[in-house]
Order: sequence, then structure tokens, then C-alpha cells
Amino acid sequence: MRAKYFIKKRDSLKWILMICVLTTSFVANSQELVVKTNLLYDATATINLGVEVGIAPKWTLDLSGNYNPWTLSDNKKVKHWMLQPEVRYWTCQKFNGWFVGAHVHTGGYNVNATNWLIDLGKYLSSFPNEKLGDYRNEGWFAGGGIAVGYHWLIVKRWSMEFSTGFGYTYFDNSKYEQNECNTLIGTNSKHFWGPTKASISVVFTIL
Repeated sequence: MRAKYFIKKRDSLKWILMICVLTTSFVANSQELVVKTNLLYDATATINLGVEVGIAPKWTLDLSGNYNPWTLSDNKKVKHWMLQPEVRYWTCQKFNGWFVGAHVHTGGYNVNATNWLIDLGKYLSSFPNEKLGDYRNEGWFAGGGIAVGYHWLIVKRWSMEFSTGFGYTYFDNSKYEQNECNTLIGTNSKHFWGPTKASISVVFTIL
């Protein structure tokens, strides 16, 4: 079971490296480049960064990532990481006005109960009526979806971006007891259709 989980993580790392190489190639050949931070993630103390490059007159490639390594009081945690590349088509011109996009995402998580994650814990759990504070959920996820958004130019080099997306996410979940041995209780998987992204981002134009 551990070997299977390691293989899944190794495959995810291969995809991450491939995405980074492709993005670096696009950046090196692009004359348009912006960086951004998602204020919704910032509000939860989640480290995040987005990079977007122009690849054609009305097309861009966006790559966003986030990472939350923190452990809260009473050993509560919402540790996770995620990468989400997205190809965007702009209705007027790049980095101005409306766009539609298609994205994929992958990541991992290590979560136990917090007041605002009870529903997520119940969703991941095989036993939704149990006391979630006694257990921890850990695993990986992957999926994709479509998005729509708007880029608002404020002043030279500074913009705001609003985006939302809907699609599919697969969760591969392992459940552990909250004790010194971290006893594995079991594994399960979930198929989720719903929101796949939400962003209110501050954008800075580099090139």
C-alpha cells in the first residue's frame, strides 16, 4: 500500500517537472509575462504564486501553485500543495478583459478536522458520522476543468484578475488515527464534480 502511494507521488512529480520545463520554455520565448498572487489563498496563509505568459495573439499559458505547511493550535492542520496549469483564450486581447480557459490540477494534502473543514473531512471519510477530530486524512488528488475570468487593468503594470472554474477532481485518500503510531485505518477514493478554482489576484506585468 505504501509502495503504491509512493508510485503515485513519483508520477505526480514527473508531471510537475514536465510542466515546469514547458513553462520555462514558454517564458524564455515570450515577450509578455506577468506574475500574480491570489488574495483568497493569502487570506488563509497559504503560500502561492502564479506566472502567465503569452503564447499567441489571443492565447496565454497560466501556471499557479500553492503550498500550506502550517500546523495550527491543537495539532490541527490543512497542509497541502497544488499545481494548476491553464491554457486561456482572450476575447479581445491578452491580459485585458474576458477570457475562458481549460486547466488540469494535481496535489497532495494532510488534513485533520478544523471548524471550517468539517464538510471536507466528512466527504473524504468512509465514515461520515464519526468524530473527525480523532482522525487524519492524507492523500493526493488530480483532475481538470474549465474556467472563466476577467482581467482589469488599473495602472501601468498593475492589474486585478477575477476567475472561477468548474470541473472534476479524483481523491485517493488514506485515513489514520490521531495517535503516536498514526495507525492506518483504511483507504478510499472519491470522485468530485464541482468548483476547481477561485481567484481574486493582484497581477504585476514584468514584460
